[in-house]
Amino acid sequence: MSAALDSQEVVSVVLSGGIVVARTDTIYGLLARAQNEVAVAKIFDNKKRQQENTAIVLISSTDQLFDAPDQDFSYFWPGPNSLVLPAPSAPDWIRRSDNTVAYRMPNLPALQSLIQKTGPLIAPSANPEGLLPATTIIEAENYFGSAVDMYIGK
Repeated sequence: MSAALDSQEVVSVVLSGGIVVARTDTIYGLLARAQNEVAVAKIFDNKKRQQENTAIVLISSTDQLFDAPDQDFSYFWPGPNSLVLPAPSAPDWIRRSDNTVAYRMPNLPALQSLIQKTGPLIAPSANPEGLLPATTIIEAENYFGSAVDMYIGK
């Protein structure tokens, strides 16, 4: 599908609990609302990923951190840097066993716009556990087929 990443069509899929494959600032990722437990579980099932291996949470502003520390992260973000921060109030399905969350603020305007419209997104790499990450949408489709609701970038 050739919809723009931040189009209303993509926003609707994400808000309804769907999974989208799209390019992030580092890799192709499986994107879903971080606050939707069912969508997060669907991604973990499709990746055949262990629940203790949590996923990166993409944010568009520090206001979207589950527990906002009083720090300036402008040195790191936006960009491909992941920061693991304390997040004891994050949902169980997002937190690591040590009550932290790995966050990234992408440096892609369309992805930031999508996150502003949907809220934080989990974004693990687009591959089943143990296989190489997809480097194209076609590779992602070969991995996940109809288990993903939308592929962006064809």
